[in-house]
Amino acid sequence: MGHLDLGKHGEKLAGDFLRKRKFRIVERNCRSKRGEIDIIAWDGNTLVFVEVKTRTSDDFAQPIQSVGFHKQQKLRRLADAYLSRHELPECEVRFDVVSVVEQAGKVRIEHISNAF
Repeated sequence: MGHLDLGKHGEKLAGDFLRKRKFRIVERNCRSKRGEIDIIAWDGNTLVFVEVKTRTSDDFAQPIQSVGFHKQQKLRRLADAYLSRHELPECEVRFDVVSVVEQAGKVRIEHISNAF
């Protein structure tokens, strides 16, 4: 499976995982000229911006570790633009990360709520 296919597959698994936990998915792969937000969903009254990290192994590092400071800043800017565009300035917001590791035919999903 290629890198892009792996990412899409991981995002689908993450979306299914969140839906089972009563998240209401609003948008997937929300693109703008500044970048992309993988999943935007409501968790109750909180709008959640979700970064999905998919790997075929976590031997060297956990996928969550690839969401460093610069990526966090970029996601915050993308979220601000989304909130402005959709006129949701006073909305409660949260940033989550979903890690998907598919290795040896087994899938492990970890959801880090309020990751940053």
